[in-house]
Amino acid sequence: MKRQTMTLLASLVLAPTLAFAADGATADFTPAQQEAIGKIAADYMLQHPEILVQVSQKLQAQQADQQQQQTLSAVLANSKALVNDPATPSYGPKDAKVAFVEFFDYQCLYCSHMAPVVEQTVKANPNVRFVFKEWPIFGDRWKASITAAETGMAIWKEKGAQAYFDYHNSIYRTGHDEGKLTDADIAGAVKAAKATAPTDAQRKATHEAIAANDELARTLGFSGTPGFVVMPTSGATAENTSVLPGAVSAEELQAAIVKAQSGK
Repeated sequence: MKRQTMTLLASLVLAPTLAFAADGATADFTPAQQEAIGKIAADYMLQHPEILVQVSQKLQAQQADQQQQQTLSAVLANSKALVNDPATPSYGPKDAKVAFVEFFDYQCLYCSHMAPVVEQTVKANPNVRFVFKEWPIFGDRWKASITAAETGMAIWKEKGAQAYFDYHNSIYRTGHDEGKLTDADIAGAVKAAKATAPTDAQRKATHEAIAANDELARTLGFSGTPGFVVMPTSGATAENTSVLPGAVSAEELQAAIVKAQSGK
């Protein structure tokens, strides 16, 4: 069974070569010759199994690169929805040359870890517009994800950028993620933002924008939070746009901003 598996793997590895040869570009191999080549390769890989690890790693790297390119293309195709959606909370100059977009969930562990890094990045870059895409993907598991998102969106609409930013950071400063966020935590963040708790009607009014964020995130190929996009607000290209899925360092975020600013 092991030899059969290795022979199959060998045939997969050698398939492009055999197909090329079958076209008559070099020489024709008979079925018997192809089987013999497969057996030779299988024997070799049994003696050198590290080759399969290398092949697997290369394949994974190629797939990751392909996914990154697809996401980047989708980002460029949806740049307006990313940086110019009036229903999306943002903080920073409206005429900023660079936009920093984050998709997040208030109950996401990694978003919580990134929150102070993002806050530091905001303070270090007053000329950048920071766009906050509420994406409560854990809402089915923890109701507070949705409640916190709806409340934040309502505060943005009622009180504006500074109140939203204060609320956003206050939620994360509780340190309550992965199901630990409470209604009292949310109420405290509302108070810190000097806002009032939204009514049921105000919460309902946020649903369309939150649903749009979900659709956009999936269109971009994001499979979880956080997800970052850093790009010029106009003239964005593959060369000056960065897509950073998952938790990253402050240095990586800053490098993405610099790249967007320089156009390189």
